[in-house]
Amino acid sequence: MSIGRVQLDRKVPPFGGFTLTYLRIELARKLRNRRTLIFTLLFPVVMFLIIGYPMRDLSLTDTPVAAGGTSVAAFIMVSMAMYGAMMSATQTGASVAVERAQGWSRQLRLTPLNPLVNVIIKMIAGMVLGLVAVVSTYLVGAISGIQLSAAQWISTGLVGWLLASAVFTTLGLMVGYLVPGENAAQVTSLAIVLLAFIGGLFYPVSSMPDFMQTIAAFTPVYGISELARAPLTGDGFDLAALANALVWFAVFLVGTVVFFRRDTKRV
Repeated sequence: MSIGRVQLDRKVPPFGGFTLTYLRIELARKLRNRRTLIFTLLFPVVMFLIIGYPMRDLSLTDTPVAAGGTSVAAFIMVSMAMYGAMMSATQTGASVAVERAQGWSRQLRLTPLNPLVNVIIKMIAGMVLGLVAVVSTYLVGAISGIQLSAAQWISTGLVGWLLASAVFTTLGLMVGYLVPGENAAQVTSLAIVLLAFIGGLFYPVSSMPDFMQTIAAFTPVYGISELARAPLTGDGFDLAALANALVWFAVFLVGTVVFFRRDTKRV
């Protein structure tokens, strides 16, 4: 009488466990959070209306707004859209701290789901909320009279959304797997505010003292804001700014996977 051997190894699913069903569930969870959604929609819009709209007739360049120049309001609109994308993305990522407290992250480790795939799915969900922030801010900006070319609308919006959402969703995820409980949301909120000011999101880096310009160039906000606002300021493509954004994205992504594995290694 022979006894069959039990196969203990789990079969790795295609694409590391990435499925559209899991992505759909993750998106539905985020979009059902009314507090997050309202904050994503309203905060950057209100900030633009308070700070940017009164400066719609003030030119950012030597060319007057009436003659086709770019207004300071457009500069602030792009900045606020990025800030909204950054805030919504980090809060989405930081929500994994609540999942950790509920035991959901450990439950995932009982499945063949690849940790990197789990990060990617949550990153996509965060980017969707970031897109909501950008679109809503740009829509209000257009209605309020912001004048940009089609290329400027598309390039500033696309670059700001893709880079800000990707980089700061992974930052939120990393903090969410590192900091316990709901403290993650507080930590990420404080970090975004500080990085936004130090990195020159709300004003040109060139207006800072020299030592602050040096510090700003090494923050994760710097590269994103410089690339997104380049079509407005007339600055050329900055390879160093792109390298800044990509390096920080890689750092946060690696940190997220490492902390995810460490947090759930005992199941």
